[in-house]
Amino acid sequence: MWSKLTIDMGALTVEKQTLEEELQDLGGRGLVAQYLIKNVPPSCDPLGKDNHLIFCTSVFAGTRLTTANRLSVGGKSPLTGGIKESNSGGYAAALLADHGLKLITVKSLPDNDKLWILRITRDGKAVLEEAEEYRGMNNYDFVDAIKGKFGDKLATVSIGSAGERMYRAASIQISEFNSGHPSRAAARGGLGALMGSKGLKAIVIEKPEEKFKFEFNDEEKFNELASRLNKMVAEGAKTDPFHNIGTIATIEATGENGILPVKSFSGQLFPQYKEVGATKFMTNLATRGGRNKIPCQPGCVLQCSNCYNDEDGNYLTSGFEYETIALFGPNCGITDLDAIARMDRICDDIGVDTIDTANAIAMCMETGKLEWGDAAGTLNLLKEMADGTGFGQVMGNGCEAVGKELGSERIPVVKHQAMAAYDPRNTIGTGITYATSPMGADHTAGLTMGRAFDDRGRAAQAYVSNKLQVAMSFADSMMCIFAFAHVVPALPLLGEMMGAMYGGSSEYSRVTTMGVKTLLTERGFNKMAGMTDKDDRLPEFFKMERSQATGSRFDIDDYELDVLFEF
Repeated sequence: MWSKLTIDMGALTVEKQTLEEELQDLGGRGLVAQYLIKNVPPSCDPLGKDNHLIFCTSVFAGTRLTTANRLSVGGKSPLTGGIKESNSGGYAAALLADHGLKLITVKSLPDNDKLWILRITRDGKAVLEEAEEYRGMNNYDFVDAIKGKFGDKLATVSIGSAGERMYRAASIQISEFNSGHPSRAAARGGLGALMGSKGLKAIVIEKPEEKFKFEFNDEEKFNELASRLNKMVAEGAKTDPFHNIGTIATIEATGENGILPVKSFSGQLFPQYKEVGATKFMTNLATRGGRNKIPCQPGCVLQCSNCYNDEDGNYLTSGFEYETIALFGPNCGITDLDAIARMDRICDDIGVDTIDTANAIAMCMETGKLEWGDAAGTLNLLKEMADGTGFGQVMGNGCEAVGKELGSERIPVVKHQAMAAYDPRNTIGTGITYATSPMGADHTAGLTMGRAFDDRGRAAQAYVSNKLQVAMSFADSMMCIFAFAHVVPALPLLGEMMGAMYGGSSEYSRVTTMGVKTLLTERGFNKMAGMTDKDDRLPEFFKMERSQATGSRFDIDDYELDVLFEF
């Protein structure tokens, strides 16, 4: 059976126990929801003693299913004030599963301001070790220091100076498989601030001497089903632009149709989008010794990660993604891909969400603090955030804080969280997801832009958003959503895999009800935290201002949003 660790930062104790029976077959987002609703008062101060910070693996972690080793981080969000699950790749979840651990919960607050590391040793012991020597150290230097001390057969989960300062847009950075770069982010919702409030600098997970062996209900059947799904993902990857290029390929899909955000969601087109698109990216990789088709976790056959070098061939950043490029790029009028890569590296290093941070930069440009397209000025503001200057601290609290500080009337946030890189006037279903997701404006909660339907009209978009939000809530409990897209034709196999691994029902309804239950639990948590229907709204300017590219506006009325989850 799976185990859990309970870390009491007040008493500075670590306790290992068998995970509760009712949580054994949960994972990821579903486990976060069920744990928080039972253990965290929804009305609590997100940075207070009653909030918990949890780390958990997926339903199928430690198995042969590709991309099953995702790490979910959860708690009451310091940014949104509601429930938060932030999902990341990297090496940490695989090593947790190898230790037989599904859940780590960090509770209470330390009695002093010391920093600590939770170290899970190769022989399976879990101990808190003082980490004052790492205070103020950002993520890249921290990982190098840890490797120098404990070797490179490990994974790290860490915060940089942003988390220590409890910036409300602070991320938690997870090291990539093989390279060890701290470039995979549990980015959204300010969970890095929650980690900082607990006095926890990092979790260091060493590769175990003896790998945990889970007792399957029917291991042979599970492995046969996993092989079938792995082959589907591998076959789909042959023509998947995320595999063959990377998520930056989305620039080409959104740049011509008004979905790509331009100059703080102005609705304009950006004729220079190809300057930060796939061709430029691939050329730079080829001429500088960079790489794509890299797995961020063991066993991934989709391999959408990358290593991006500067003009001298030196490593600059990895996991260089569409959201970061679109929001620091066209949404700020910047066309220098290398400058955007430097912005990505700084954000990963100090530990902040690139989505909220890039939108904050756009607020500076819209209000005249910076000129549109000012890459040098942007890098200077990121340095202010790293240095902790007065305005740098405002920046660290995200887009809404900056917009309000500078007097902007057009702040692209929902539930205080900045929008991802899709203009909701031209992908209406995604706009509905932004508005109604318990997570805030999060595209991974149900991005409706796809080949199955015309996303630029109203018809059926609420229905599509509803179904995708259910699907994403159980996908985020099981595997990477990029791989999940390739197994959609065989989704009933996931129910069979649940039965083969944990026993009980093998019906597909076991999976779908997990998705519905997760969403309703999250919404219940948010309601008890004080959220109302008014929090399920897009900013008014998306309704009032038509997209200059298409003439479209977000024309979904409030009633349609209010009844979306009346299943």
